[in-house]
Amino acid sequence: MTDALLKITRRPDQVLHVSLDRPEVRNAFNSRLITELRSCFEMASEDPSCRAVLMTGEGKSFSAGADIDWMKRQGELSREENVESALEMAGMFQAIYACKKPVIAAIHGAALGGGTGLTAVADMAICEHSTIFGFTEVRLGILPAVISPYVVEKIGTGKARALFVTGSRFGGQEAERIGLVFRSVPDGQLEQEIEKQIQELCQAGPLASAQAKALAQSLSPRPPAEDLQAMAERIAEIRGSAEAREGLSAFLEKRKPAWNQEGEG
Repeated sequence: MTDALLKITRRPDQVLHVSLDRPEVRNAFNSRLITELRSCFEMASEDPSCRAVLMTGEGKSFSAGADIDWMKRQGELSREENVESALEMAGMFQAIYACKKPVIAAIHGAALGGGTGLTAVADMAICEHSTIFGFTEVRLGILPAVISPYVVEKIGTGKARALFVTGSRFGGQEAERIGLVFRSVPDGQLEQEIEKQIQELCQAGPLASAQAKALAQSLSPRPPAEDLQAMAERIAEIRGSAEAREGLSAFLEKRKPAWNQEGEG
């Protein structure tokens, strides 16, 4: 598909390289990209010729998360349509998380909101020191709802609480410290580190590697799949609220939201 929002290539080492391809909007995802990502990872999961998946982003940033204009339009739908849209997004994250093949993510530039969520669902995320992360949803009047089960599994409830409520941004080395990424490397060394880890992966038996991933996931106290419906309903409810409408509109209009204007003048 010439108009696809993903670039997909098969490497000689049987690694499927999947790259988000909306660089003009920092690879923010809309309904089309959500559908393409989910389909791609579901197919890779069942493809015997695929040993692992490498996920990257074209352009200056890995992913800015959900497309703000698209999110605003979802909040204007009926409740049923809003929930259905949120379930589609939740299904995309679950498809990546549940992919039977190991998923490696190379994170550069920025991975904000849902981009940080994509980082969390990868089995092995590697970033540069200068990469910027953040659960910035609350600054738009919404919630990191559908990504929260994966984030909490990765970094724990305590750290998630602090980062969720502030929406503050943090760098690659902090992301490694809290466990969001497997490794943070100096700028310019990302590709080298990715290739090193892929070589390590290729030394493992393909079946054993896939089963080792499933084993680790089976030990999660609360499998993320159990929360898909509840998290979809939660994000649908809040993005239809007056506060979310104000926050998303303020972002698109390049102004501060009403709750952040006190003391100006």
